[in-house]
Amino acid sequence: MIKVMVVDDHVLIRKGLILLLELYPEISIIGEAGNGNEAITTALRTNPDVILMDISMPSGLDGYTAAKNIISDLPHTKIILLTMHDEEVYIQKAIQVRAHGYILKKSQGNELYEAIRSVYNGKRFYKVGVPEEQLQKMFAAEKPRSILTIREQEIVHLTILGFTNKQVSEKLVISPKTVENHKSNIMQKLRLKDKHELIQYGLNNGYLELWK
Repeated sequence: MIKVMVVDDHVLIRKGLILLLELYPEISIIGEAGNGNEAITTALRTNPDVILMDISMPSGLDGYTAAKNIISDLPHTKIILLTMHDEEVYIQKAIQVRAHGYILKKSQGNELYEAIRSVYNGKRFYKVGVPEEQLQKMFAAEKPRSILTIREQEIVHLTILGFTNKQVSEKLVISPKTVENHKSNIMQKLRLKDKHELIQYGLNNGYLELWK
């Protein structure tokens, strides 16, 4: 079951999205909000897998700011920005705040479901009018940023690749105990619960390619 939260300042749109998503047995709506401030509070309380977030919300925080805060506090939660805007400047901003998905409000219900399924499974979903080649350049231009140290980033990278603690220690020429300590610090910094969440975080934030 995918736990989904819907954020939109227009009640009719929000309720309509909820009714649409409730048609899919795999999706469970666990919360809703009318602005960015409510979105952050509700997300921290309900711990959703995926948040469908409107960008333009005049009252309170906008969708970009709310998304950035939620991704920082709940790195395992995926954010799909929902908007009427298909211009490059809006898409670039979504990439900057590290939104996992970007989809237009005019999209069909099956596309919305596809977006939710994709980001839930660790994939990026940007359904936009910008050519794919240009979109990839926009992602490539956005440099990875992290609260982790270089050593911690190396450990995340190796963990994604399937290395055990012993193998990581041999590769980095440190003790297995030091690897364990680093992993503990990483989990605390990112507020992650287990190895699965660590791997998902690494995949979603570019750590697979970071050290190539």
